[in-house]
Amino acid sequence: MVMKTIDATMLKKMFLAGAVSIEAKKEYINELNVFPVPDGDTGTNMTLTIMSAVKEVNALENPTIEELAKAISGGSLRGARGNSGVILSQLFRGFCKEIKDSKEINVTVMTNALQKAVETAYRAVMKPKEGTILTVARGAAEKAAQLVSETDDMVVFGREVIAHMEVVLKNTPELLPVLKEAGVVDSGGQGLLEIVKGAYDALLGKEVSFASVTMSEVSDRVTRERISTDDIKFGYCTEFIINLEKEYNSNIEEEFKTYLESIGDSLVVVSDDDIVKVHVHTNDPGLAIQKALTYGSLSRMKIDNMREEHNERLILDAEKAAKKTEEPKKAEPKPRKKAGFIAVSMGDGLDEIFTGLGVDCIIKGGQTMNPSTEDMLNAISEVNADNIFILPNNGNIILAAEQAKHLTEDKNIYVIPSKTVPQGITAVINFVFDKSPEENAQRMAEEMKKVKSGQVTYAVRDTSIDGKDIKQGNIMGIGDKTILAVGASINDTTLELIKCLADEDSELISLYYGEEISEEDANALAAEVMECYSNLDVEIHYGGQPIYYYVLSVE
Repeated sequence: MVMKTIDATMLKKMFLAGAVSIEAKKEYINELNVFPVPDGDTGTNMTLTIMSAVKEVNALENPTIEELAKAISGGSLRGARGNSGVILSQLFRGFCKEIKDSKEINVTVMTNALQKAVETAYRAVMKPKEGTILTVARGAAEKAAQLVSETDDMVVFGREVIAHMEVVLKNTPELLPVLKEAGVVDSGGQGLLEIVKGAYDALLGKEVSFASVTMSEVSDRVTRERISTDDIKFGYCTEFIINLEKEYNSNIEEEFKTYLESIGDSLVVVSDDDIVKVHVHTNDPGLAIQKALTYGSLSRMKIDNMREEHNERLILDAEKAAKKTEEPKKAEPKPRKKAGFIAVSMGDGLDEIFTGLGVDCIIKGGQTMNPSTEDMLNAISEVNADNIFILPNNGNIILAAEQAKHLTEDKNIYVIPSKTVPQGITAVINFVFDKSPEENAQRMAEEMKKVKSGQVTYAVRDTSIDGKDIKQGNIMGIGDKTILAVGASINDTTLELIKCLADEDSELISLYYGEEISEEDANALAAEVMECYSNLDVEIHYGGQPIYYYVLSVE
């Protein structure tokens, strides 16, 4: 098989196939997270980023390469989440900028596009690190530059580029010691490789099911259709993933589909390599689950009672109808301010703290779900101010905020690079209204550097980091840069973490307890802290954050 050019039709297939590929492997990519925390999110962030572009691409019928380039670049730019997602969007942006004027893509155009992608992504990162997705992307561009004079066959070209990317990815632990110690390759680089491999499969003509990139939309739509009728034949919307452990071929899949159709309707079954995604409406979810278990283990199970949803919908519709009969009140437009604030927050208690400090708009998110660039842009549009200060409060959200800044033209945006919630709280406290925006941005950034932050959560797998042997289920105390304490008790680990952060210059310890900690237990811990640090002020606040038992600061 020889293929010298790629047209718009093939490019669309390749892009969608790349999205299918990373969507199928996102949980595996998440598990490559160096820290064994329960919120590894690289695979999720990259998938959500590319799926934002998928929506734009799917809306195009018989597009040109220029139209595809615009959809891929714009969709991924607005949907970018986390550092890995932002870098991926910049790779797409540079790639698309190079191909947009081409009628077809040959080896020369592809090589130039890969080079432009790498240049664009490196410029977007203030301090690029080697051993990351950037290194893998650069490896692809360098191999392409070598091959461009050796072959004009896109099939050979793609095969050799992917082989080299695999070598570069395998070598990432040698470039980043933390990867080597954790025994993993870079998760972002793995995600990029999965996208490219998926695209290459489409180039080779391998059959790729694109249903998975629209499955959630199908599921939502069929659910809405079912609950909008009074006569619901099958009451439970059932979804799960089968992690295949036994033989599963096309014949077996047809038998499985036939069985599911015998017990329900609204069937969607999508197979990809070693997983199968299933959606079915049935009156007995257990039967669907039992049958699925004959093929392998299950994950991401979700069962919704649609009759109950239907009743709730009727109530909501009635409430909306009642409200329509009331005289509508026009909202008073808020006066334009000189300064406004946006903060990313991960718990209802923390939301209240930020609101009480004068923050105008709270973006729900944080470590468990990084908000997208579009989320940032929507928040910016809500704040009627000349100068807006964004507090990302997470190192993985700063790039998305910076991207939103560059996309905003009618307001001055200042991204305060807060990496933790306590840093964000300190930053907004130190805002002085009679100072200039530039002075405030500098002051806020400097003051938050004085804050030492910590988080307490549990380990999801065995690993070794900075000489600490960590077992699944251990409680971990994580500082600003690394894991500082490991133990079996939440309280003991938290106290050990504070001991690592506090010094003779410390004055204040602040504890924010999460949704899994009772007020009684939080107060008991605070009492222990006060006893240990009688010369320091100790404050306890309800944070309401998920996953992290405590977020704390020492300053």
